[in-house]
Formats: sequence, C-alpha cells, structure tokens
Amino acid sequence: MKIYNTLTKRKEDFVPLEEGKVKMYVCGPTVYNFIHIGNARPMIVFDTVRRYMEYKGYDVNYVSNFTDVDDKIIAKAIEEGVPAEEISERFIKECKKDMADMNVKPATTHPLATQEIDGMIHMIQTLIDKGFAYAVNGTVYFRVKNFSEYGKLSHKNLDDLQSGFRSIQVSGEDQKEDPLDFVLWKPKKEGEPYWVSPWSEGRPGWHIECSVMSKKYLGEEIDIHAGGEDLVFPHHENEIAQSECCNGKIFAKYWMHNAFLNIDNRKMSKSLGNFFTVREIGEKYDLQVLRFFMLNAHYRSPLNFSAELMEASKNALDRIVTCVDQLKHLLENAGGEEISEAERALLPEIEGYVKKYEESMEDDFNTADAIAAVFELVKFTNTQAGSGSTKAFVKLFFDKITGLCDILGLLVNKKEEVLDSDVERLIEERQAARKAKDFARADEIRDQLASMGIILKDTREGVQWKRA
Repeated sequence: MKIYNTLTKRKEDFVPLEEGKVKMYVCGPTVYNFIHIGNARPMIVFDTVRRYMEYKGYDVNYVSNFTDVDDKIIAKAIEEGVPAEEISERFIKECKKDMADMNVKPATTHPLATQEIDGMIHMIQTLIDKGFAYAVNGTVYFRVKNFSEYGKLSHKNLDDLQSGFRSIQVSGEDQKEDPLDFVLWKPKKEGEPYWVSPWSEGRPGWHIECSVMSKKYLGEEIDIHAGGEDLVFPHHENEIAQSECCNGKIFAKYWMHNAFLNIDNRKMSKSLGNFFTVREIGEKYDLQVLRFFMLNAHYRSPLNFSAELMEASKNALDRIVTCVDQLKHLLENAGGEEISEAERALLPEIEGYVKKYEESMEDDFNTADAIAAVFELVKFTNTQAGSGSTKAFVKLFFDKITGLCDILGLLVNKKEEVLDSDVERLIEERQAARKAKDFARADEIRDQLASMGIILKDTREGVQWKRA
C-alpha cells in the first residue's frame, strides 16, 4: 500500500509503527455552526482510509477532535447571549448527526479541547522548561527559531516566512522575541471562558490542542496525521514543532491532506453566496450522494461542486443501487446452493474486478478508480446474473458489490422506505381497533410502527407521530 506523504512530497510504502495497528489522528471541526461541505470532504475521505485499513485487517485507533473553545464560538455565544459551552454542545450534536447521515463512522475517540486543558498546560510548561517557549505578560509563545526543522512539512523557507510575517505584524506582537513565534497560551478577555494557569487566567492557543490530544490518545509517535490542505501551514507545521520539541521524537510518520472544494469553480465563501452546509445539501439529496460525489475524485485533486455534478452523482449511485435491488429480487426466487460449472468459470473475472478495486485503493486511496472498478463489476453482473442463475452465484455478486461499496461507506443495499401513507393507514387501523376495544390488536400495531421507526403520541387533538 502506498500513501502520498506531504512531508516528503512523494508516495511511500505504508509500514505501520506497530505491526497490525494504525494510529491515526484527523483534525476535526470548530463547532460554532453547522458543518459545511468543505468540512465534509476530510471527514468522508479519511473515514474511507480508515475503512480500507480495517478491511486489510489493521486495528485502527482513529482519533478526531472537536475544537470547542475558539474566538468564533465565543462570538456566537455573545451574539445569542448564552454560554460558549451551550454553543459548542449544540453544534457537536448537530455535527454528529450530519456525520451519521454521511455514514462517517464515529471515531475511536472524539476528544474535546476543553476537557484536555490540564494536558495542554503541562505540555506548555515542558516546552518552557526545555527553552522552546517563553512567557510575556501572561501570554506564552513558542520559539520557532529554536526548532531547526520548522517549515519541513510546508516546505517553506524560514527567512522568507520571517520577512512575510514582518509585513503583516499586528498590534500586540511587538512583545514577541521573533515575528514567527506563535501563541501557546493567551490571557482572557472580558466575558470569555478561561482556565487558571501558571501564566495567566486564559485559554490555550489553537495549535497546542491537537498535539496534546494526539499524544494522550495515540502516543508520542503516530502513523498518520491528516486533514485539509489548508491546515498544512501553520496548524500542522506548528503541531510538529510543539510535539517534537516536547517529546524528542518524530511526531507523525505520514501526513495526508485533501485538496480544496470549490463551488461552481469558485472558492466557497459566504460573501459570494455560494456557501452550503451539509444540512442544506441533505434537504435536496440523500447524503450518500454527497459521499459518492466526494469519493468520485482523488482526494488530492481539487473538487468542484455544482448542482449538475450532484445530479450526475445521484444517477450514477442509483445504477449501483438498482443492480443490488435486482440481485435481491433474484435471490428471492433463485434455487441452487452450489455454483454451477459454467458459473464457476466466471469467478476469475469477478475476482479480477476486486483486484482492480484493491489496486486502486492501495495506490494512495484512488477512490475514483475504485468506483470505476465497481461499475465494471456492476456491468458484468447485469450481463451474467439472471433468472437462470443459481442462488449461490447471485449471492456472490450481491456480497461482492455491497462489500466493496461498504468499504467506501456507500450504502447501496437500501431498506424499504416507510411511506407516510403506510403510517397513516396503520394509525387508522389502530384507532379502529381501539374503538372496537380490540386492545391486543391496537398494541400490536403500535409495536409494528415502533419497529418501523415510528413514534406515536396520543393527544387530545388525536394521534401525532414522528420518525425516530
């Protein structure tokens, strides 16, 4: 398996630090609003990387944080007149709902920044003790010049960075020893949440949280650190500096970054009116379509979002779903638990499509080519599986297609949709049973509706219902 490593700018053979195990950290969102489709791309991409690693037999410890203290969260809290904690809790819940709708698996651990403050204070103190950080008037800065490898991830020249920083220096930065130095801890402002530290009542800088959470939940050295390419500099560059200076070890072996998402060939921006949340897309499409759209391009390629491309993705995904539905119908009617000789002769061709799929995934997770291999298998299925096929042969196709799609997180074996009309009909039947004092039947219908995910509530105005 080969992975493109941002650190070395080349594809490398994946060799885990510990045989059979993968330690993976993915930077999560700052939770001050609904996540947007730009947030969705790394969630979907690296969930798929995790799924493939698990398919190959690795035990994956997958950590993805929620930044739940930040200037944007505080601004939202002030705007609504509520505590910052209320904002972050609300949008963590909403984010998890969107992730579930995109079939993104929960992380092994979803740490929260506010629950790891003690660890951050400890790491900052260690950096001060080692001479890599210093405190000035309650603010703690990292000494960039003391880490000779600073810039190795972003491949930026330190002298060029320094001259660039001088030109954009802002008020308050004159207390720094060097313009490149970045904040590890900052004093509170009026009305902000704060924690007590040896330097001031305040809160951590953004970069330190991921270094601390990665170390706590994965160890001092990890296999893969991932996120959007906008995080390469300064966030991931600063994480490397903090972690390697504190721990005295290489922080992450492989660095993976997905490319940007554009909207109608323009950068997504609220000011341009082309800013979409995942929730908004979910009102128009099943979010499986969004997932398919994201994976139908290589993760390192810029991706353009448009209504036309989403429609094309919907139609393409429907082709796979239709094929699986036809196989389900064939399974209901087929006989023969053993594959026939004629069918057995076709097995190498089926395995050829699986091999093509795996080769694509093992070439830096080329999901676009993997999906192409699935479509070739679907086409082959449509020509070879029919009413005369044995049950074993049809099931083989069914298992292969649904299995390969499952690795991509694509749910193509759809459950029958519960129609509103079906629910209303059963409620009317239940009401009639109650009126006839047939309470056993009424209870039976209630249980049936509950198994369909329908929750009933009897009120004076009549029966109200909702989907669970």
